[in-house]
Amino acid sequence: MIIDNSAVSYKNFIYEDEIKLNDSKEFIDFINAGHDFLIENISKGRPIYGVTTGYGEAGQNYAAFEEAEELQYNLFSFHGCGVGEYLSADVSRIMTTVRMISLCKGKSGISYDLLKRFELLLSKKIYPLIPSQGSVGASGDLTPLSYIAAAIAGEREVIYKGETRATVDVYKELGITPYTFKPKEALAVMNGTAAMSAIAIDSIEKFEILLASSESFVASVFELLLCDTTPLEPFVHDSKPFDGQRKTAANILKKCADSKLTHEAFGRYENFHLEAEQNIQDRYSIRCSPQVLGVVHDNLAIAKKWIETEINGVNDNPLIDHIGKKIYTSGNFYGGYIAHAMDTMRICVGNLADLLDKEFGLLVDHKFNKGLGESLKLNKKSTHHGFKAMQITLSSLTADVIMNTVPASLHSRPTESFNQDKVSMGTTAALHFAKQLPDLTNMLSIAIIGMAQGVDLRGKENCSEFLQKNYETIRAKVEKLTNDRRMDIDIKVINKMILQGKFA
Repeated sequence: MIIDNSAVSYKNFIYEDEIKLNDSKEFIDFINAGHDFLIENISKGRPIYGVTTGYGEAGQNYAAFEEAEELQYNLFSFHGCGVGEYLSADVSRIMTTVRMISLCKGKSGISYDLLKRFELLLSKKIYPLIPSQGSVGASGDLTPLSYIAAAIAGEREVIYKGETRATVDVYKELGITPYTFKPKEALAVMNGTAAMSAIAIDSIEKFEILLASSESFVASVFELLLCDTTPLEPFVHDSKPFDGQRKTAANILKKCADSKLTHEAFGRYENFHLEAEQNIQDRYSIRCSPQVLGVVHDNLAIAKKWIETEINGVNDNPLIDHIGKKIYTSGNFYGGYIAHAMDTMRICVGNLADLLDKEFGLLVDHKFNKGLGESLKLNKKSTHHGFKAMQITLSSLTADVIMNTVPASLHSRPTESFNQDKVSMGTTAALHFAKQLPDLTNMLSIAIIGMAQGVDLRGKENCSEFLQKNYETIRAKVEKLTNDRRMDIDIKVINKMILQGKFA
């Protein structure tokens, strides 16, 4: 994939093995012209924020032209205070790519030489080792991005060939000379939203698999609880035409196709007086599932659109317009769109978890599961307990997910002598979205194991082709529960299969 100053879709680079920089003379000259314009201004003694002045509250301190390089070195050096778990190599790779895309717009005053260093890291698969915590999501992801700047300069640590190594050692091994930042360049690397964007991109890719897998479980509930498919009919959703709602209903209806267990649409009207225990409508968690999950689909689409706009934007400060001959002090480093997208997605995950908890509760409760019995027991002896404890674990995970839905964007913390007095907390929001997904995956693992047990009780031959296929996939790895036994190993097995997209 070739990167220059044109817009990109993150779908085009997230799994791309080879990222290259446009090496045409026209593009090189375009990038260097911005840097030359900046140098022309500071060589005349003009104070430019972060280039010949200090940073933030220290912006009143002037630094001479001769001190500009030292200022850039000190910037990434004093931000080397990240803490917490390290971001994965995948997130580091995405983060490096995202920052490169923004700098390629030619409005950051950097040289083409710096862009080549980004290309070098990506081509050699040298990924900076980046602590996850330490950003308030305004003035850019300064601390996390300082680890990319440090790696470019040959300092700190990187992930290379799956191992954590000192950057200086990797550079010596590969014959790479550490880079010396020119005026503005370290600031341009750090003063952006690439950390929150990369975490968001990586997490959303994983969440989309979980959402599709959740719809598979919901479809199985329609079958296993002998539900009416009328609420899935197109007429219903064309009458309230939200795209996500339509999409969800169509997905679930398709997955239920050819089932002998569901009630055909409108069948309950004719059979109402013949089925003594049959309610005319199913419970909300079933009947309203397209409305619940439709909101998730639509918010997901909005989040992806905002992320794509963010990564194609220029989000450092100041902005250099070498064509119009102006330098703009501004605030594009504020990660509000990512923060609000991630906060909304966290609420969506909470609602999805709540839906799964309610539906699984119906599946295992003999009072509501229409003959599946107590806790999905195949062994009817009173000394056996079926999925009783599995439901407890699933419900406890629901609480963990929902507790993580408080909007991070409302927790703006003033820092740096009140210069950064209103910040986005976008990286925190993205990290907490990512933290919800393992719990949601374990919830789904339990639900899917219960789904297979329900098939054993109803009879595989009565199920849809889609549910039969999923049942066979599960039973190839996990045995039916006939006697009380530990289930944690089974949960891990199914967890891995979900992440591989086996049930999507």
